[in-house]
Amino acid sequence: MKFQGSKNYVATQDLKVAVNAAITLERPLLIKGEPGTGKSVLAQEVATAIGAPLIEWHIKSTTKAHQGLYEYDAVSRLRDSQLGDARVADIKNYIKRGKLWDAFTNAARPVLLIDEIDKADIEFPNDLLQELDRMEFFVYETGETIKAAKRPLVIITSNNEKELPDAFLRRCFFHYIKFPDPETMQQIVDVHFPGLKQRLVAEALRIFYDVRDVPGIKKKPSTSELLDWIKLLLNEDISPETLREQDPRKLIPPLHGALLKNEQDIHLFERLAFLTRRKGE
Repeated sequence: MKFQGSKNYVATQDLKVAVNAAITLERPLLIKGEPGTGKSVLAQEVATAIGAPLIEWHIKSTTKAHQGLYEYDAVSRLRDSQLGDARVADIKNYIKRGKLWDAFTNAARPVLLIDEIDKADIEFPNDLLQELDRMEFFVYETGETIKAAKRPLVIITSNNEKELPDAFLRRCFFHYIKFPDPETMQQIVDVHFPGLKQRLVAEALRIFYDVRDVPGIKKKPSTSELLDWIKLLLNEDISPETLREQDPRKLIPPLHGALLKNEQDIHLFERLAFLTRRKGE
């Protein structure tokens, strides 16, 4: 079982090596990188490429580690007992399986995505150490042990909002997805927009990287935002000549709302346009 990339996902050689190393070592693959660099999509593409089912656990700030194992609904059981419901005789009726439970008991070896782990409380990764290490956990209410028949491939993503504990990092194979260079970005655009005129792509990529390189920009546009912008350029039939236009009054790219996502960056470009006009007078 090896990951060689897919027709829908441009994977660099070092990323393929990282995925296959995690498969060989049977350790979680921890993926970091800028938002919009395809960290979450990677799990979907790996699952498709190796023919494995995908189980996704999207982490929120309120998510607790035990929810990935199971939850016991004692309140519902108490209410049903007061109503004389026969279901209360079997406590299993009130156990809600979590994503790790589903992954451990899946008939085929699945890919388990734990998405944006850094959104949760700082103790969240530590609370999963034993379960991810041993691939088993104990259900106290029923007295049973849930053990993985086939160790899932665990892919964990992080946007680096919080530092992860050393004990957790030791158990992972780590890979940082670098922001794509222009050549790789060209391949990504070609995958999403096959047959697109190369003159338009070249001008779009030039402007995109120029925007990212502007000193002081607060939120650099990501790959997904570039793809959205190109889609809008095509929809509005914007020509390469329009993009190439050097009029200082039009320093902000057309349809810039796809690339610039806060007022500080828009004001920055407006000031640059003003300074450019002043310089030309």
